[in-house]
Amino acid sequence: MLELLLIIVALAGLVWVMRREAGALPALGVLAVLGLIGVVFGAVTAGILLWLGAAAVAACGLPTLRRRWLTPRLFAAFDKAAPKVSETERTALEAGSVAWDGELFSGRPQWQRLLDFRNAGLSEEERAFVDHQCSVAAGMCNAWEIARERADLPPELWEYLKREGFFGMIIPKRYGGLEFSAKAQSAVLQKLAVNETLMVTVGVPNSLGPGELLLKYGTEEQKNHYLPRLADGREIPCFGLTGPRAGSDATSLPDVGIVCRGQHNGQEVLGLKLTFEKRWITLAPIATVVGLAFRMFDPDGLLGDTSDLGITCALIPRDTPGMDIGRRHHPIGSPFMNGPIRGKDVFIPLEWIIGGPDMAGQGWRMLVECLSVGRCITLPSGASGIGRYAVGWAGGFTRIRRQFNLPVADMEGVQEPLARIAAHAYIAQAAVMQTANTIDHGVKPAVPSAILKSQLTEFQRSMLADAMDVHGGRTVTLGPRNYLGIAYSANPVSITVEGANIMTRNLMIFGQGAIRCHPYVLDELAAKDDNDLAAFDKAIFGHAGMVFGNATRAFTQGLGIGKSRVPFDEVAAPYAQEVSRLASAFGLCADAAMASLGSGLKKREMLSARLGDVLSNLYLASMLIKQWHESESVEHEAALMHYSCRTLLYRAEQAFTELFDNLPNRALAMTLSAVALPLGRRWHKPQDRFTRDIARAISTDSALRHKLTADTWNTQEAGQRDNPLARYNTLLADSERAEPLYRRIAKAYSQGELPAEALHPEQRVEAAWEAGLIEEDDAIFMRRFEREVLDMLSVDDFAFDAFATDKDRVVWHTT
Repeated sequence: MLELLLIIVALAGLVWVMRREAGALPALGVLAVLGLIGVVFGAVTAGILLWLGAAAVAACGLPTLRRRWLTPRLFAAFDKAAPKVSETERTALEAGSVAWDGELFSGRPQWQRLLDFRNAGLSEEERAFVDHQCSVAAGMCNAWEIARERADLPPELWEYLKREGFFGMIIPKRYGGLEFSAKAQSAVLQKLAVNETLMVTVGVPNSLGPGELLLKYGTEEQKNHYLPRLADGREIPCFGLTGPRAGSDATSLPDVGIVCRGQHNGQEVLGLKLTFEKRWITLAPIATVVGLAFRMFDPDGLLGDTSDLGITCALIPRDTPGMDIGRRHHPIGSPFMNGPIRGKDVFIPLEWIIGGPDMAGQGWRMLVECLSVGRCITLPSGASGIGRYAVGWAGGFTRIRRQFNLPVADMEGVQEPLARIAAHAYIAQAAVMQTANTIDHGVKPAVPSAILKSQLTEFQRSMLADAMDVHGGRTVTLGPRNYLGIAYSANPVSITVEGANIMTRNLMIFGQGAIRCHPYVLDELAAKDDNDLAAFDKAIFGHAGMVFGNATRAFTQGLGIGKSRVPFDEVAAPYAQEVSRLASAFGLCADAAMASLGSGLKKREMLSARLGDVLSNLYLASMLIKQWHESESVEHEAALMHYSCRTLLYRAEQAFTELFDNLPNRALAMTLSAVALPLGRRWHKPQDRFTRDIARAISTDSALRHKLTADTWNTQEAGQRDNPLARYNTLLADSERAEPLYRRIAKAYSQGELPAEALHPEQRVEAAWEAGLIEEDDAIFMRRFEREVLDMLSVDDFAFDAFATDKDRVVWHTT
């Protein structure tokens, strides 16, 4: 009996040590002490076994012993199996920084580190800009006019954007810019997302244009010349990176710059002869200055011994001889300025390299460092902004659209997509706000930028599809009244640009994170490259401790034993504990996949994507939990919080299941499944009660609807374009009075108290008033209410030949 008890206590002690990643010495102490107890009290066999275990732990765990025999063997094996990291891959891996994504990769996230990124909100100046200037800009937009009639923003809007500094949000005030925080940039773009063309036009120069490159790498002369001109709109920038054969694989640029001598301003200078062809360049048709990425060569050794200097970035004025610029592409659904740039033997001086000649060959590092921030803001903010408007439009329309004598918002088939829209919008708002907040704290989030770009633009696709579905014929008919259809048709742009979602999900999120965010892999690779046995020993055995720790934490917490302590309230705490549990499972599975597949994991993109899906959903859930923790909740928000967290955890477990189903090593897959999900899957899709509660809240004049649609263009000022959201908000405020009147009139009609021929709502209102069923002021109210409802339900129609660009080819079928 004592022997069995000693073994059980020893196992429990080892689990305790491994869960805390306490190292070899505590494990050695547990085994040695229990072995001594066994020998002293007569359980000799158990005591000897425990001592043998202690000896094995000492031989493998104590640095002074293992470095004599084990570490050199592991080092040799690792040297053969480790993937080769190219120079471009290393640059990408070293770009940016690691924050909460690293905590998730560790499998032991410390929530206080996330909460330490305090969110101070927007400054008074930033808040005023979002409330006023953004409302004015949004009020100048009509989607149909911009997309079909002008194929451009109105000239007065262009002038306003320049005058108010929209293109200089990231530029410091000393250069004439607004110097906004990342949170403020995101808030601006979310509000401007009411129109895709407007959002892109403002977003790109502030995140992916030459301005950011100049700020970080430009010479003082370049900054002093360009930044004030970019800030006030005298210069409109674009950046030429992608081309016919270089899209997602930006390192394969075929565009070249050859170092040579040439004429510039009447003098012979050392410079570059550029030949390039770029496509899909936003703002190119109207740009006055072009940032250009190209491969730089020095075949004659004019700069030194290196012939291939690598990717380089330069800034080139539009009127430079030989540059062909001005033609347009036609982006699907949205006519934002986008077009090709070409040049052959275009000569520029070396001083036009961003950062000067010293930055020759540093373009790839410059680009990946800037992209890691810009990709976190522009498209994710656009997706979050669309979500805010989709909640407002879909909730409003489904409340005023009546079928079968009730609002369609009260039909469960409509409530499902309404709840999905609300949840996706809620998650997106938290993700962009909290990630932008980390940027304001100095983080350069490389992996989160890939998560946000791919996940939130997919949310955008879902929200727009659901919003289209619940609107029915109202938004499949294009025209000036249609506030949704053009945004829906433009959605593939967001999916494709800034790293296509297919590539980002399958290659970047886990592929980059597995090395960049992992606590030990980068150190192991560095130790291998440096042939540093001591550094390798420290990293590899720290890694081993993490593997054992993740396995024990995932398994015990999966059984409900030893849940992690989290600093949250009763709503958020269970979800935070589940994020911690699944983070341990993720860390274990990530290491197992890398160990079993080695460098072959690069080619197993579907497995990499599923691991990336786990990480993505855990990251989004974490941002949501932090947002809940920091903000004041409103009525019905708890239902949305439950719905959103359960959706994300369900998706994370689904990704685990698909991973286990497809790992080629079936024994490993079954073992991982048993450890990570010992009781099977815990999370399912949210219950219907949450769906009903959320749908009701966003389709009525509720506090939750107001919170989800905050920082949108939701006012109607004189001289502005028609604002559907403002009109829906007014109708919902009035619907509390209208709804009981609808029911009274419908009941009277069904009981034959009103004329059978009173088929229209307006006719029934009049008949009810005449019959004395409603008061005169109620009749006046309902007449006005129904006029507004009918106007909001109406769609546009056009002359028969309105859509033909060549009127001579119109076939008049009735003549």
